[in-house]
Amino acid sequence: MRVDDFDFELPPERIALRPAEPRESAQLLVVSPEQADPFVDSVIADLPTFFRPGDCLVVNDTRVLPARLMGTRQRGEAVAGIEATLHKREDEQSWRAFVRPSKKLAVGETVRFKRDQKEAELLAVVAEKGEAGEVLFRFPLVGPALDDAIRAVGVMPLPPYIAAKRAEDAKDESDYQTIFADRTGAVAAPTAGLHFTPALLKTLADAGVSVVHVTLHVGAGTFLPVKVDDTDEHRMHAEWGEISAATAETLNATKANGGRIVAVGTTSLRLLESAVSDAGVFSAWSGDTAIFITPGYRFKTVDVLMTNFHLPRSTLFMLVSAFSGLDTMRKAYKHAIETGYRFYSYGDACLLHRTV
Repeated sequence: MRVDDFDFELPPERIALRPAEPRESAQLLVVSPEQADPFVDSVIADLPTFFRPGDCLVVNDTRVLPARLMGTRQRGEAVAGIEATLHKREDEQSWRAFVRPSKKLAVGETVRFKRDQKEAELLAVVAEKGEAGEVLFRFPLVGPALDDAIRAVGVMPLPPYIAAKRAEDAKDESDYQTIFADRTGAVAAPTAGLHFTPALLKTLADAGVSVVHVTLHVGAGTFLPVKVDDTDEHRMHAEWGEISAATAETLNATKANGGRIVAVGTTSLRLLESAVSDAGVFSAWSGDTAIFITPGYRFKTVDVLMTNFHLPRSTLFMLVSAFSGLDTMRKAYKHAIETGYRFYSYGDACLLHRTV
């Protein structure tokens, strides 16, 4: 398909720079393509009323690492600054990163990362150079020690559409982390999960809705623009994910008992669709996924998707268009823009029902 098919105009004032407070006050657009009234305006606090007993909510428990690093490289007396955004852990001491500027970095060169005037610093060696500013860094630290060092020198990697309008601050350290965050490894938040609170989860449990956790470490590639004209030419960056045996068992039981699988966020959906068998059966699974979902994709397992509003021409808008129909989503986004919904990571949400 043509990437232009997924374009739309978004007024800048519709971009949310902070999350709604309280979180349950965020708006919720319920999209049901098969209903006579396909769009219902609601709020997150009323989310449980749209579920049935026996439904299963799937949330992503990845924890965001402060993965935007400022550093310098030095050759003789010449010192040059660089900015790196980590996007995928390759092993216990290596990360792939998008670097600006990367052209003059050389394989084998050492970069020194620091944060403002703080004493902490972190060294990294350029192990490989790839395309489009991608670099593989190898660090002298391993595992949790490396995570701690990154936290000491890094800042929260706010999406470009927020970072261009304001600086990151201490509030983002909690705002840009879901209540499910447990397993460190993401460099972007699974933002649909930002709407949940303990009180909302209790209401869902009281309504007979189960909640299971999966892990997909979201990479910075989620923010990269689609630079090709045809979707067939776009390459997704791989992200690591895992589904436990216990979660797989619950998902299979949900389906067997007639319940619906509700993915919270496109990250959960992409992982579920990557891990499920062609027969729609789950088992324990872990590995990389680079699944790219566009209209025409046949969904195997997810019935309902809760997600925020996405960028024009983005792979995520392509995914929701595959889920509920391109024409429906173009109309839904037009409705959202005209009625004051807030867009992107800190914005409002929609609850999408799959096109049959």
